[in-house]
Amino acid sequence: MKLADNMLVAASPANKPSGLSRRNLLAGAFAGGFMFAFQLPVRAANEPTQPPDTTEGKFAPNAFIRIDTTGKTTLVMPQVEMGQGIYTAIAMILAEELDADYAQITLQHAQPSDKLYGNPIFIIQATGGSTSVRAFWKPLRNAGATARAMLVQAAAEQWQVEPASCTASNGQVMHTASGRKLSYGELCDAAGKLTPPKEVALKDPKDFSVIGKPLKRFDTPDKVNGKTIYGIDAMVPGMTFATLAQCPVFGGKVAKVDDRAAKKIPGVRQIVVLDDLVAVVGDHMWAAKSGLEALDITWDEGPNAKISSKDIWAHLRTASETDGVIAKSVGDIAKGLATGERIDASYEMPFLAHATMEPLNCTVHFKGDSCEVWTGTQIMSRVQSEAAKAAGLPVDKVMVNQHMIGGGFGRRLEPDMVVTAVRIAKQVNGPVKVVWTREEDIQHDIYRPVYRDNISATLSNGKVVGFKYKIAGSAVIARWLPPAFQKGIDIDAIDSAADQPYDFPHFQCEYVRVEPPAVPTGFWRGVGPNNNVFAIESFMDELARKAGKDPVAFRRDLLGKAPRMLAALNLAAEKANWGQPLPARVGRGVSIQPTFDTSIATVVEAEIDSQGEIRLRQVNVAVDTGIAVNPDTIVAQIEGGIVFGLTAALYGDITVEKGRVQQSNFHDYRMLRIDQMPKINVHLIKSGEAPGGIGECGVIGGPPALRNAIYAATGVALRRMPIDRDAIAERKKS
Repeated sequence: MKLADNMLVAASPANKPSGLSRRNLLAGAFAGGFMFAFQLPVRAANEPTQPPDTTEGKFAPNAFIRIDTTGKTTLVMPQVEMGQGIYTAIAMILAEELDADYAQITLQHAQPSDKLYGNPIFIIQATGGSTSVRAFWKPLRNAGATARAMLVQAAAEQWQVEPASCTASNGQVMHTASGRKLSYGELCDAAGKLTPPKEVALKDPKDFSVIGKPLKRFDTPDKVNGKTIYGIDAMVPGMTFATLAQCPVFGGKVAKVDDRAAKKIPGVRQIVVLDDLVAVVGDHMWAAKSGLEALDITWDEGPNAKISSKDIWAHLRTASETDGVIAKSVGDIAKGLATGERIDASYEMPFLAHATMEPLNCTVHFKGDSCEVWTGTQIMSRVQSEAAKAAGLPVDKVMVNQHMIGGGFGRRLEPDMVVTAVRIAKQVNGPVKVVWTREEDIQHDIYRPVYRDNISATLSNGKVVGFKYKIAGSAVIARWLPPAFQKGIDIDAIDSAADQPYDFPHFQCEYVRVEPPAVPTGFWRGVGPNNNVFAIESFMDELARKAGKDPVAFRRDLLGKAPRMLAALNLAAEKANWGQPLPARVGRGVSIQPTFDTSIATVVEAEIDSQGEIRLRQVNVAVDTGIAVNPDTIVAQIEGGIVFGLTAALYGDITVEKGRVQQSNFHDYRMLRIDQMPKINVHLIKSGEAPGGIGECGVIGGPPALRNAIYAATGVALRRMPIDRDAIAERKKS
């Protein structure tokens, strides 16, 4: 595992373009820098080994589409399925413009290639940031329309008619005047000899026949019947199993290993000792795990053995008081903060682990002159290149087999588990599956950063005059995608802050880069907006109370330039019966968010008992995500995200003592349980705008809305997550 640099950067202020956001900065940074050639090898979704790249006998007009002479249509997935329903959404977009026979569609994983599969937002081949549909919306539609146009042209040439006199539907081309028709399978050979058109007409959304329908997901049947092969399910002939222990202190090394007891355990084959970890290889997982527990390991804990959460927070709080780089400025912030009553507040968010349902795993067969990997990853091409480095081989000598992912949440945007597995496999004769225990997973994660946000605002006649927002936290993007880290700005860290939706006369957003000592940080579902929406929306409720206004009405007055957001707020408030009386110690809280090109408003209703325990009563979410490709999937993603976010608000906290993470499994890193589930109502707003992101949106709105519900019910203004039950207990107020 690569540790984050132990550093503090407090950059001096510098004016930046007022329109700075992750979206436009990435677009500007890479505009004209890459050309995408869409050609794609074939891969079966549930096969453990990728077949050779061949399109012989198939119509293969671009990266995504393969049609054979039987009419079977294969759609190749540039993004990874990890529960978000993207395989179905991609298939629907392609099928819509292709006019394919939906019943004959099959899906395949893509192979590693930035050139062929680069995410148009990230450029590299990556699934994350709620980008899949919004990034591939136009490329996928163009691919489908191009293939359809070629098939129509092939039919028209055979019939000696104008292509405009032909139509396509359900995998067939028809000539209406004569009643003739040919299937795509019958046309694929002829279409394959044509030159793809440079420009194609896309359908008007009013003519969509697939997009917008709540279709059943492609991946559900095999998940139900157990046929789906996740990375952890990959089986290779002659495979052994391994599990590992890394130094419990960040950055520590192996000093000494006594393996005598471990070698006596039946099924233990080999002890692998590397500089920073020890792995036990066995005939099965139980032998490997038992052998690991029998080892007597002495660790060289290194220089981080005294680091604690107290030190990390002191470091961050001190840095947060320094000047930051200006990400966005509107009006004159000095003038704005000198006008009216000033209110100051600071908000803090803790480290969080990912705790994916499928534990980290990777199967590797290192053969000396080549290497094969079986895993589920969000970054196929990067995994291939990093595995090649670890193996000491050229990239073209490393094959990566993609599998379904049992939860990514940003954790599998990192290649460290594959690198570790390759390092172990180099010491093993034959293929080996490396599996992390839950304890190793949680205690050696790449964590959601800690953040501290300082906010200052002024009120005059009940209205906001000046609003200054400063974010202090890790710059994950600087490590993960260096070209996107420009002039001291982490575009993820400022997301939904620099581009917040409120119409403030005087506004400034600053960013201070602060890397926590020793603790590695990375993306966590919801990424930067998790922090910013929580801080801003919590502060908005405090401002509303200071102004003597209802929180919803207070927000409405500031959304004149954000009509989609205003409509979402109004709908969520209506569905939640905002303003209707509630019992004592029951409150409703609201939050809005401009995340991933989607406008969302969330209202949480919660009851707080005298001991500070919380009962979630109901959640209402209004969503404008543009054109809804599959409404059913959107609802499911919002529901799942709400649970994920509320779990973090209620329990999520990774703490460090003596250089060690204190939490280890679900007994002390809790999940929301089924008997705690509130009723969740998701209300979709019909829109003709291009689709926005959705997979992470539900995570973001729940915590601030819950916090504001607590504020409404108890009068306690929490400014730190997770929720402090002692602070909201009745006994503390007496």
